[in-house]
Amino acid sequence: MTDPVPLSQLTTLRVGGVPARMVAPATEQELVDAALAAWSSDDDWMLLGGGSNTVAGDEGFGGTVIRVITRGIEVSSSAPDRDRVRLRVQAGEPWDSVVAQAVARGWAGIEALSGIPGSSGAAPVQNIGAYGQELGSSLVAIDFLDYETGARRRMEAGELELGYRTSVLKQGLRGVVLAIELDLQDTSAEASVLGSALSAPVAYGQLAGALGVQLGDRVPLSTLRDTVLALRASKGMVLDASDHDTWSAGSFFTNPIVTETFGRTLPGDAPRWPIGPLDEMPDRVIPLSDYAGVGPIPGAGGTVRLVKLSAAWLIEHAGISRGFRLPGSRAAMSSKHTLALTNTGAATADEIAQLARYVQGRVQAEFGVILQPEPVLVGVHL
Repeated sequence: MTDPVPLSQLTTLRVGGVPARMVAPATEQELVDAALAAWSSDDDWMLLGGGSNTVAGDEGFGGTVIRVITRGIEVSSSAPDRDRVRLRVQAGEPWDSVVAQAVARGWAGIEALSGIPGSSGAAPVQNIGAYGQELGSSLVAIDFLDYETGARRRMEAGELELGYRTSVLKQGLRGVVLAIELDLQDTSAEASVLGSALSAPVAYGQLAGALGVQLGDRVPLSTLRDTVLALRASKGMVLDASDHDTWSAGSFFTNPIVTETFGRTLPGDAPRWPIGPLDEMPDRVIPLSDYAGVGPIPGAGGTVRLVKLSAAWLIEHAGISRGFRLPGSRAAMSSKHTLALTNTGAATADEIAQLARYVQGRVQAEFGVILQPEPVLVGVHL
């Protein structure tokens, strides 16, 4: 047990009170023991990794906070082909450290995920993604400690039901991710011929434009990483203690997924990207208790065309500009990117929540879309 400190000191949004209890296991076995001890006491508990995807309430947390600070990246011998490499990464390893080491070693597949804050164990929870890559394309499996049984088990990536910013871990499967296993391309052989370790094919238009290449082209791994970091920094999405735009939880709202039919009701210049099956069915009403507005529609049976909208576009066209804040509030929209809610220096969790609710209300009133929060809310309600 360690002395509890305010969650505002451990989260990138820098809000949150002091929890009742706190432990900080530094090894995998210590993490298992800490979790089992918390569960056996029927104590409320929460996991905290890098704190980049958590909005904690001002009153603190009434149970035990388990800070996951385990470290380690191991190269496995189980790679299926000579040009592949398998990594086993401890849950507490900072995600960007994994990407940096992969790029330095010439291992491709996660380089577009550079600069994403947080821990590796949290990465599969919402299937992190950026600039045309998702964790799910490289994830092989996780080592998981199941809350219901208290047993450790290996879960293959296919069991996690990974989707756009979601997984069974986010949708209700309780437990602790102990480690993740990744499968990456080892570019050393081709680098000896081409002279450089090349990235996976560039799959995102903005990134291709910044690199000056076409979609599908490959570029040196280090060049792609540097470009992604620069793009993220321009949006306030790379942590910088001196820049209050980075005092955030990253993108606060997910891009909504709606039926194509509903999408046609939006203005013609509203961005939308087809993601669903090709069969059509009439619109229908789904109770809010059955569907949160994110991911495949329950009971659709693959019969609905789905499109993904741009939450940033909806927010901006609902009249909320970069830098907007409510009168007297210390919470504000990022001055660089309208998807981020930021702490301008001394904001409370309540002020963050007030701003988030205002954004939701404006977008719903203007477009009929209810934006869903991306970070985990602890003692905060929208």
